[in-house]
Amino acid sequence: MDDDGRRVARSLTAWLGDLNFTGKDADQVTQVLVEAVLAWGTAQGWRVYRKARSVVPLPPPYADRHSWVDVGIGRPDGPPVVVEIDQSDRRRTLEKLQAEAAAGRVALWVRWGTGRFVEPPEPVLLVPFPVSAASGPGAKLFSAPVQQRPAPVHSGIDLAQSTQDDLFEG
Repeated sequence: MDDDGRRVARSLTAWLGDLNFTGKDADQVTQVLVEAVLAWGTAQGWRVYRKARSVVPLPPPYADRHSWVDVGIGRPDGPPVVVEIDQSDRRRTLEKLQAEAAAGRVALWVRWGTGRFVEPPEPVLLVPFPVSAASGPGAKLFSAPVQQRPAPVHSGIDLAQSTQDDLFEG
């Protein structure tokens, strides 16, 4: 991948690093990220499109229609940028982004969640967005930035002052 694509991915990663929210469900997190990507592209002076047409046709029986990317961005000074936003590691998303890259676009995959993010194969570029998760009424709720929780208190015993009895005698 060229330096332009990496620069664009770093820029978006930094922009998303400023997001701050608490208690959003999965659909709301995705929507917040879509809006943030649109705002980032607009702030660069680029043309941004929600649900832009992809180069990838839909599978049969809809092969005469095309898939969509979450955000498409037109740049006067470089190739177009396409952005997909997912919580899961979907093979179809990777295939779509690979096809977009093969068509000359900078392909960015914003992956969000609580786990480890696997780097996609180049030329697709990962834009990781870690969140914290908590159980909410009826669904998981997510927050960003990641909330660091202190270690739980297990007892009031000062381990430096205690002794451990031998478990095995004999």
